[in-house]
Parts: sequence; structure tokens; C-alpha cells
Amino acid sequence: MALNFGKVAYSRSAGTPADFLRDGLPQFAFAGRSNVGKSSVINRLVNRKNLAYVGASPGKTTQINYFLVDDRAYLVDLPGYGYAKVSQAEKERWARLMETYFQDGADAITAGVLIVDIRHKPTENDRVMHSWFRESGCPEIIVANKIDKLKRSQVEPALALIRETLELTEEDILVPFSAEKGTGKEELIGLLNRACE
Repeated sequence: MALNFGKVAYSRSAGTPADFLRDGLPQFAFAGRSNVGKSSVINRLVNRKNLAYVGASPGKTTQINYFLVDDRAYLVDLPGYGYAKVSQAEKERWARLMETYFQDGADAITAGVLIVDIRHKPTENDRVMHSWFRESGCPEIIVANKIDKLKRSQVEPALALIRETLELTEEDILVPFSAEKGTGKEELIGLLNRACE
């Protein structure tokens, strides 16, 4: 039975590996750089304005946040990487936390959702995150957010650049998305449900 993404609740935040959830339920791990609209994508999926914190300044997700969907799976909001104006020590703490999540918890990740900005070429950090998902062996869905900011004629070339930069194959999934307008929402929900089966 399909997950009801309208039934969602905050579960917990993990600031250290000891806090990671290991209860056997599927986990959808959402990653992206800190101003890519990751929280907005999650909020759009669950039809809530502020379930995942949307900050005026990037880098507000400083821990790994778990949201329980339909009592049957977790949306896992990973700390954003890249632009956040935080200290080097804090950035290193996030990196260690993420690395441990991927190393120790790879078997817990049901699907990885890598969010990139369709307007820009994926960054080196995006490529690293893409590699982490690949190495963890879990299915990966790449979401090209902010499609509403492009003219229709710009969409295909932008998607082609993402495919080329991340070296995607025919099998890799790339979803054009707009957290603002809801474009791609049903497709992404369908993919997450399939990953759960």
C-alpha cells in the first residue's frame, strides 16, 4: 500500500551517531547543498509549509532530522553542504556526521535523494554526495529543483549538463522539480513508494 505523505511527524534529530535511528523502517535520505531548497522539497512532498525548517540563510539543518511518514518510513533530512556561513569546525563536524551515517548506516538507506539546482552545474560537493549514494548501494533519485526559475527552452540543456557532470547513465533517475509549484511531486512520491516495495 502506498505511503500517505500527508501523514507525517517529526521523529528526532541526530547530532551524534549514537542518535541514528535503527528500527528497521525504510529511510529516504535527502541531501543537497545548503541553498538548494532541500527543506522546501521535503515540505512540498508532505504538503506542509514548515515541517522541515526553511531558513532565510542557508545551513539551518545542523543535525540529521528524521520525519516519520505514515508510521512506516522516514524522510531523513541531512545537513546541507557548501555555502553555509558557519565555522570550519562546524563544517567538519557535519562532514563527520554524514560520513558516519553513510558508512555505518548504508543498509538503513532505502533510497537516496540528491537535490541539485537545475540552474547551475553540479558542484564538486554534489559529485561527492552522488558518489556516497552510489557506494552505499542504495537506489538514488536526483531531483533538479527550481525548474520554475528557467524558461522552457532552458530546461533540456540544463538537465543534459547535470547528466554529463554527474556521469549519469540511462538507468539513473533525474526528476525535474519545483518546490514552488509542485512540478515533479507526484513522480517523486511514486519513486519513493517503489523503492519501499
